[in-house]
Amino acid sequence: MNRFQTVLDGVSLVTPDLIAGSSKISDSGYLQERFIEGRAELAVLLALSEQQFQNRLPAAEIVRDLTTRLSDLRQKLPSSVWQRLTPIAREHPVSAYLLEDPLTRWSFEKPRGYSGDAQLLDFIYEHPSMSPAIEQASALGRDLYAYTKQASSSVAVRERRSILTAKVDAIASDRPGDTEILTIAAGHLREADQSQALKEGAISRWVALDQDPLSVGSVSRDFAGSRVEAINGSVRTLLSRSQQLGRFDFIYAAGLYDYLAHNVAVKLTERCLQMLKPGGQFLFANFARDIRVEGYMETFMNWALLWRSESEMWSIIGGLPNQDRFEAKVQFGENRNVLYAILQT
Repeated sequence: MNRFQTVLDGVSLVTPDLIAGSSKISDSGYLQERFIEGRAELAVLLALSEQQFQNRLPAAEIVRDLTTRLSDLRQKLPSSVWQRLTPIAREHPVSAYLLEDPLTRWSFEKPRGYSGDAQLLDFIYEHPSMSPAIEQASALGRDLYAYTKQASSSVAVRERRSILTAKVDAIASDRPGDTEILTIAAGHLREADQSQALKEGAISRWVALDQDPLSVGSVSRDFAGSRVEAINGSVRTLLSRSQQLGRFDFIYAAGLYDYLAHNVAVKLTERCLQMLKPGGQFLFANFARDIRVEGYMETFMNWALLWRSESEMWSIIGGLPNQDRFEAKVQFGENRNVLYAILQT
């Protein structure tokens, strides 16, 4: 695996430690009692899963039951107690079985130094570049991957890619040959692979902004000769206005807001609105609350997100100045795992 470590910009909350550190853990007697109870229940469910692996039950059945039980436990515990339990789960022997799944292992090990990187998404997309890693996995690992790539969160990520491609193409159809797009935290820009507007030359400029040099290099290579322009940049560079990127018909941030604290999300949204042309649109997406996979992601994948509800999405919008300058809507994706906010000037 590539052990390149990205230097993070200090604004985006892109590590589980930073997210966990944003919540203070109290040592009150009540919370200590809940911790003891939760730890005991966690030990039982993990031991059960370990026994199921030892008895060679179907991998999909094991991880499905484990995901459900972890979700139930997470929902009934205070968040500070749950945060104390997640490292305990990762240290349990059952994790050795789960980490045979190449998707879970990549997320857990974070070869690029942060959660949700572009190669992790490529596992979810089943991109051909990930085929060697999947083929090299054990039989158990491939069975586990067959399940995790079809989990509701993975389905939502693929749907998100399709939604973004369709959005780009729809906007470009109104301004053929004169459409400018900005993608923030672009990763490998896989949504552009299926864009008919890009293939047909209906997009004049598509800026793919990312703070990971490996992702910037990948986009530069894959879209060489096209209207895609890969640029190294981050939330910090956008907010500081240190880069003059121009104005755009469509700006979107698909997987970034899952890691942004509320005040940073408001500031970035305001900045993106300022970068829109008249009639332009800004879209930001966020994983929704209570999608029943959070427990598995936060424990064995070591993938912590800032999950948001509809009201929390609207709270970001409500924190913006000059509310009369734009129209806004918030909606779920088809499987209700991801929320989309769309603002139009």
